[in-house]
Amino acid sequence: MKLVIVTGISGAGKSQALKCLEDMDFYCVDNMPPVLIPKFAEICYASKGKIDKAALVIDSRGGEMFKQIPDVIEELSSKNIVPEILFIEASDEVLIKRYKESRRKHPLSPDGKIIDGINQERVLLSTLRKHATHIIDTSNLKTSQLKEELLNIFLGGGGAERITIDVMSFGFKYGIPVDADLVFDVRFLPNPFYIDELKYHTGLDKNVQDYVYKWPQTVEFMEKLYEMVEFLIPYYLEEGKSQLVIAIGCTGGMHRSVTMAEKLYDKLKESGRRVIKHHRDLENDSRR
Repeated sequence: MKLVIVTGISGAGKSQALKCLEDMDFYCVDNMPPVLIPKFAEICYASKGKIDKAALVIDSRGGEMFKQIPDVIEELSSKNIVPEILFIEASDEVLIKRYKESRRKHPLSPDGKIIDGINQERVLLSTLRKHATHIIDTSNLKTSQLKEELLNIFLGGGGAERITIDVMSFGFKYGIPVDADLVFDVRFLPNPFYIDELKYHTGLDKNVQDYVYKWPQTVEFMEKLYEMVEFLIPYYLEEGKSQLVIAIGCTGGMHRSVTMAEKLYDKLKESGRRVIKHHRDLENDSRR
C-alpha cells in the first residue's frame, strides 16, 4: 500500500499533480480533513489490495484543521503507516502571475496582496516541507513535464535518493533565469545566426546542431560540462537537494543554447539520470 500526501503552495500545481496521480491509478481525494487520514488509511489497508495506491491533497484550505498534520503523521507512524509527502512549490513571481491570470484570490489573503498570502503559506508549510519525501518546483514545468516527473518518482523506481535535473536553454537578452542553480554562457561558440541558411532555424534542427558541433571547442566544452555535472550531483544529493536547474544561455536562446541543452539532456538521460528539458525563450525570439 502506497499512501501519498500531496501538499504545497497554493497555485503551484497540486490539482494538476493529483490529476496526474489519478492517471497512474491512484485513488485520489482532494482537501481531506487531516483528522480523517488515519481512518482512511486503515480502510485502504483493509481493502486487501483493492486500493493499493492512494493520494490525498491537504493544504492551507483546511484552516485550523491543517495544524493537526504533525499529530496525524505521528498517529500513522504508530500504526506502521509511513506516507510519502509530495510538496509542490513555485517561485513568488510565477505564483503571482498565475493568480493574476486566473483572477483568483489567495486563500490566506483573500482581500489583501497576493504576496502576503504566499509568505504566510510558506511559513505555515515550512515544517511539512522539511519532512517532504519529494519536492517539485513547477516554476518552469509544463503539465506534461510535471506528469513525466511524477511518473519517474512513483512508477520509475526513483525514490527520494534521486535528483531531478532540469536542463533549460535561455537568451541572455531576456534575462538570466531566477531559479537557475547553475548558469553557463555559450556565447563564446560560433553563432549560426550569421549563417543565412541557419538564421531562421533553431537548435532543434539538425543542420543547426551540426554547425554548432563542428567546432572542437563545442565538443570539449560539452565533455567538461557533463563531467562537472556528474561530479556535482552526489554533493547536491548530500545536501538534500531534489531538483537541480541547469541553465545554458546564448544571446537570443535560439541556436547555441538550445543545441547544448539538447545534447546535455541526451547525455544525462543516457546515463540514467532523471532529467527534463525546456527551452525558455525559443518562442520569444523575433528573428523567426
